[in-house]
Amino acid sequence: MFTVDLDWRVTFFNQAAEEIIGLPAAEALGQPCCEVFRASVCESACVLRHTLETGKPVVNRAIAILRADGREIPISVSTALLKDESGEIIGGVETFRDLSLVEELRREIHRQYRLGDILSKSPQMRKIFAMLPEIARSDSTVLIQGESGTGKELVARALHNLSRRAQGPFVAVNCGALPDTLLESELFGHTAGAFTDARKDRLGRFALAEKGTLFLDEIGDISPALQVRLLRVLEDRSYMPLGSSKSLKADVRIITATHRDLPKLVAEGAFRTDLYYRINVVKLTLPRLAERKEDIPLLAQHFIERFNKLKEKRILGLSHEVLAVFMEHGWPGNVRELENAIEHAFILCPSGLIQPRHLPEHLQPEDQSGLLLTGMTLAEIEKRALGEALERHQWRRLATARELGIDKGTLRRKITRYGLTPPRKAI
Repeated sequence: MFTVDLDWRVTFFNQAAEEIIGLPAAEALGQPCCEVFRASVCESACVLRHTLETGKPVVNRAIAILRADGREIPISVSTALLKDESGEIIGGVETFRDLSLVEELRREIHRQYRLGDILSKSPQMRKIFAMLPEIARSDSTVLIQGESGTGKELVARALHNLSRRAQGPFVAVNCGALPDTLLESELFGHTAGAFTDARKDRLGRFALAEKGTLFLDEIGDISPALQVRLLRVLEDRSYMPLGSSKSLKADVRIITATHRDLPKLVAEGAFRTDLYYRINVVKLTLPRLAERKEDIPLLAQHFIERFNKLKEKRILGLSHEVLAVFMEHGWPGNVRELENAIEHAFILCPSGLIQPRHLPEHLQPEDQSGLLLTGMTLAEIEKRALGEALERHQWRRLATARELGIDKGTLRRKITRYGLTPPRKAI
């Protein structure tokens, strides 16, 4: 903590400030605060000046300062007006925390739980993380199975970036978004005059992905006729553009993805058996977000940091009530739904913590019988959320801790604090 007078000179400088800034109080007192603090906002957007000019405090603003030894460190600052006994403003007060350890831990978490643009600490996803480098070394065709919004394209991009083709292009095609005739032209290209309005030659996605990776999303939606053409490409790595009699070679690694049950489509005759076995050389199945709820706090914080940069806001995180809602929700839209919920909250939340009223309507409790009852304290909400989570997992503490995104020690302390006890039949 330090204080300044109305001339911006330091009037108080405590021991913690000495340790963080690396400057004795005797050298700081009486000096202009900008010469002592040397923050990234001193010249253009001084937070203390903002408070003195507007009377509004600043809370937990993340900035960077230069220590006395020249090392830059991240800190979090809060400001307030300094008044005398009669209520007259005599200066300002600023408190700050060293975030170096927080940033170091955050980087470590990202290193440990991140692969490319994918974040996860769930055991199912960690197994996939471990497999991806090995799969990437091969040029074999990969099938990624998973519901919409689980991150199939992110996994495909990670495979590409880990492969020897990383310097080549990554080309994605949504096979379910185009009619059959357009999709064929989109994949293989066409020559001038191949069909009406084909006035000049056009390269297809196979040609554009040469020496790189072609990602065919929603492969289960393509027609039987196009399945035959795609099978030929997979068998001899060659194709013909529409309207051409010349066969072209394709040096392309193919990754496919679908949310549909391909074995069922094969059994029904809607998907060719031989094509299925061609694309199913290596299969990765992505779990639903509801099966990896321990990732929700990690993913939520990731999206908050990203939207803070994109929208130039300073949202600190989720309130306890919102985290409880998120842990209770079934997430039919998976990670994409979570991202959309947080983006919606950014529109309504000006700063601070995201509250339930900032969430999309379908995530807000319909009445007082929901998880977040009006009049309940945060402690009561937490106690109820813990109790319900323990009941869902038959009081298995490890499973409960994983769902809530906390360690077993923290869970044990909370159980003791709230006096929670298992029913007699629980084991």
